[in-house]
Formats: sequence, structure tokens, C-alpha cells
Amino acid sequence: MNSTTTFSGTADVLVVGAGPTGLLLAGDLAAAGLSVTLIERRPRGTSTMTRAFGVHARTLELLDARGLADELVATGTTVDRMNAFRHLSLDLGRLRSRFPYLLVTPQYEVEHLLERRAREAGVEFRHETELLGLRQDADGVTAEIGGVGGGDAECSLHARYLVGADGVRSAVRHALDLPFPGTSVIRSIVLADVKLAEEPAGSLSVAGSDEAFAFIVPFGDGYYRVMGWNRKHQVPDSAPIDLDDVREITRQALGTDYGMHDARWLSRFHSDERQVPRYRTGRVFLAGDAAHCHSPAGGQGLNTGIQDAANLSWKLAAVLRGATGEPEALLDSYHEERHPVGAAVLRTSGAIVRLAMAHNPVQRTARSLVTRLLNGVRPARDKAMGRISGIGIAYPAGRDAHRLTGTRVPDLALAEGRLYELLREGEFVLVTPAVEDAAPGRRLIRARWNGARRTTLLIRPDGYVAWASETPDATALEEALHRWTGERGTVAARQP
Repeated sequence: MNSTTTFSGTADVLVVGAGPTGLLLAGDLAAAGLSVTLIERRPRGTSTMTRAFGVHARTLELLDARGLADELVATGTTVDRMNAFRHLSLDLGRLRSRFPYLLVTPQYEVEHLLERRAREAGVEFRHETELLGLRQDADGVTAEIGGVGGGDAECSLHARYLVGADGVRSAVRHALDLPFPGTSVIRSIVLADVKLAEEPAGSLSVAGSDEAFAFIVPFGDGYYRVMGWNRKHQVPDSAPIDLDDVREITRQALGTDYGMHDARWLSRFHSDERQVPRYRTGRVFLAGDAAHCHSPAGGQGLNTGIQDAANLSWKLAAVLRGATGEPEALLDSYHEERHPVGAAVLRTSGAIVRLAMAHNPVQRTARSLVTRLLNGVRPARDKAMGRISGIGIAYPAGRDAHRLTGTRVPDLALAEGRLYELLREGEFVLVTPAVEDAAPGRRLIRARWNGARRTTLLIRPDGYVAWASETPDATALEEALHRWTGERGTVAARQP
């Protein structure tokens, strides 16, 4: 640091990056009663305008657990069927979720709701601020920050933990000197938000020819998001783009440009497949695009980042509040659970884009076989929808664990109300056949089945099963509670 550097306070957690990932994480931590500072290079009121457009079922469930989903749904349009490669159709209405669809809404709508929640929870925002460097020791992380472009004097912030949610060019990842291995998958993708004179037959369509592919989805406000690529026109991201370029690609891929007009946004970018080897380095964590990036196929980028944040936030909160019996193991579990998910998203999105780009006979035959498999075999189709939507994601469980351990829990109708309403308190939920008398717990919500089911479930704040049993087992339950919440002798807890 130079002579202009001043010390400028402390926080429990410093979050770098105010995209959806950082905003959800910061809001969760502040809602848990922790002090949180969030720094962001952009001025306040500006948005990442906006490659992301789709919010999948699992992400909507996580937003429901924060009281935001219904408000977000009102900002966009819902798509219950995905059509691809002319002959493949996926019925999202079969998803076992309160949200059996893809919500199409601009990323800035997601950011608006998450920023409002974070501010109301007490997050300290520092816009037009960038990370210059960091160092960590046994007590925490010291971050050197300054105004973007050198506008403000440098200063230091000390936090017990730091999370980098600052995108593909992550300053946090660079400060840690972590590699970001991978390759560039596809260059010169065009994006446009346009109006159409003719309405496409399906709500969401993707198709390709030998030379191009294109994707069209409605926003619900009269505009459509168009994404396209032309094999024979590979130019740098900085090359000029106009609406005629988008029209030509769409005609090549879909046979028509639907009379597109009135573009409100045009952009060109390239797509990489990259993933950092580890998501945790001491007291520093990476989440979202800072940890992984991939093609936009399947619309999984924003969703994977938000799901990273939901996995990490409650674990950091538990450790900082002393509410876990195994703090280091709990923090390590973030990488153990989310790194394989990130790798799977790279594979899934990569497979979709490669099928869309198929141009030689072998590739087109492979695409035809995949299409026939998914159209003809319901379990395969349901698995694909579960993976893309996020509701099929499960985390590893121990060898002798109950079959439900690590699985995502749908929105159960309990005697005390909907599960995801109970999860809005950010605590574990213990679901049992009947309420038993015992001392109240500090960080546990007790609920009962609304029926005759006998399974006992200990549900994590992110909606996954931490422990389960088909028969009463007070000893095993006490052990699970101590592991996950740091408490003993609290089998029963406060009513919601």
C-alpha cells in the first residue's frame, strides 16, 4: 500500500461483486445478523445489461425461501416447454416444483430484488470500488481497495472471511493467483433484444443448420431475446454489430427472422468453459462466474451462481455464529458439494452448444440419437430437465446415510405451512410425525407432517436434507443436530 492508504473498518464478511451471486450471499449473511460489506466496480443503479435472461425452477425455490419469488415471477413471462433441434420438446410442466417452468426476465430484475433485500438487511455497499489486493492470516482477511480508476485513496478493510463473486475476470481469483483452466468453446455469439412482427410457434426455440444456430425466447413485454452464431463469420467481440447480422443468422438457423425490428440492445461475445480447481482458499471463497464459466446454452449461469451463494451463505453464517460442531468441515463442504455441480454444468451446457453446432454427418447423427432418446425415454427426459432446472441436483451423502440425505426437498405442505415459507428464517427445519416435549433450540424450526408420514427430516437452510430416518432415533438425531447446528439436547425447538 502507498502513503495514501488508510484503515477503514472491519466486517464479518467482505463480498466482492454485486451481481446476483454476491447480492444473494450478502443479503443472507446480513439477515443472519452478521456485518457485511459489499464492494462493486459499477456505479450504483447500473446493471449487468444482460446476458442472463432465464431463472430456473430451483433458483425460484431458493428465492421463494427468501420471500422474493412471486414478485420476480410478476416481472417476466413463464415458459413451460423448451423446443430444441426442431424435433425435441421438453415439458417443464412435469417438474415437481411450485415453479414448473422457466421464468424469462432480465437479469436486472433479479438484481433489483436482491439488492433491495440486501440493503434492508443492513449490507454496507461501496460502489465504484475495486479490490487491489488481499492477504489473509489465522484471524481473517485484509483487503486493499480503492476507487475505480484511482478516484479515491486506497484503504484497507478487514473481514473474517471474503467471498469473490466478481465474475469471469475475478480480481479475487487473480489476487489468490489461482489458475482458471479451460478453453474457448465458441466465438462471436451475437445477442439481441428485439421485437418480432411474427410470433414463433413455440415459447422457447433453439435450432441450427450446417452454418448457424439461433435461440429465441420471449421476455413477455413485447421483446424477444435472440442469441445466434454463424460458423463462417467469426470476428472479435469488439467488432461492430447491427440488426442485419442478427437477422441473417436467424434466417440461416430457423428459416426466418420473424420480421425482427426495434432492437433495444445488441452485443457480441465469446464463450469459454473454465473452472477454478478449488472454491476455497483458507478464508477466501469463490462463487458464480468467478469460480466457473460456460456457454449460455441451457441458461444455467445466473442460476448456478445463485445456487452457489445459497449453499455457502448458511455455512458461513453457522460458523460465524458458532452454530456448528465442525466448522472447518462445514466450510470445506462448500467446495465438495458445489465444485462437482459446476463441472456438471460445464458438461451439460457444452453438450447442448456442441449439438446445436453439429454440421458433419457424425455430429448430426449423434444429435438425432440424443433427440430420439430424450423424446422416447421418459426417465432420460426427466433427468435432463432435472439437471437443467436444478431440481435434480443432489449432494454426496455418507455410505450408511438415509437415501434422502443430500437431496433437494420440494415445497412440502406441513401442518405449520409451506416448507419454503418456514425456510425464510434461514434456519434448519426439523420435520417429524408429531411434536414432542423438549427444550427449545436456538436455531431450529420444528414442523410436523400434514398427514401420516413417519419419516423424520432435518432440512438445511438451503432446502437439502441433512439427515433423515424412517424410525424414531433420538441418539442419531442429537448427533446430527450437533454436527449441523452445534447444539445438544435440543431435539424439540421453537414453533415457527
